[in-house]
Amino acid sequence: MNYHTYHPIDVVNGPGTRCSLFVSGCVHQCRGCYNKATWGLNSGFAFTQELEDTIIADLQDTRIKRRGLSLSGGDPLHPKNISAILRLVIRVREECPGKDIWLWSGYLLTELDEHQQQVVDLIDSLIDGKFEQDKFDPALKWRGSSNQVIHTITVG
Repeated sequence: MNYHTYHPIDVVNGPGTRCSLFVSGCVHQCRGCYNKATWGLNSGFAFTQELEDTIIADLQDTRIKRRGLSLSGGDPLHPKNISAILRLVIRVREECPGKDIWLWSGYLLTELDEHQQQVVDLIDSLIDGKFEQDKFDPALKWRGSSNQVIHTITVG
């Protein structure tokens, strides 16, 4: 998996102070996307064990009260990203108790395959649906267009 950006401190992408990872690879390529640079699967930088360890350490850092991890992109549920994303969310669940996980995807919850669903079963919130420019609303919280839905997932 590749990624474009990692923000160890983010107050925009989800509730509270968070860590945010923007991965590479998106098949949806929505018109009006604000993050077109992440569309290419091989764009950005290699997601390494070192970065994964850094994310876990940042979530565990008691000097900054981070609420959780946000995963966006690109699309974390792109089939080529699933194994690395699954490994990361499992580690967050095991090593960072009390931290929530939010994930943005162009895939709809109802169309996920079994591998994508494995990831979703371990997160707290899924914001699903392609960005639709004609439904853009800057007043929406944590989503760009009114067709996108924030799903609360029951973990466990």
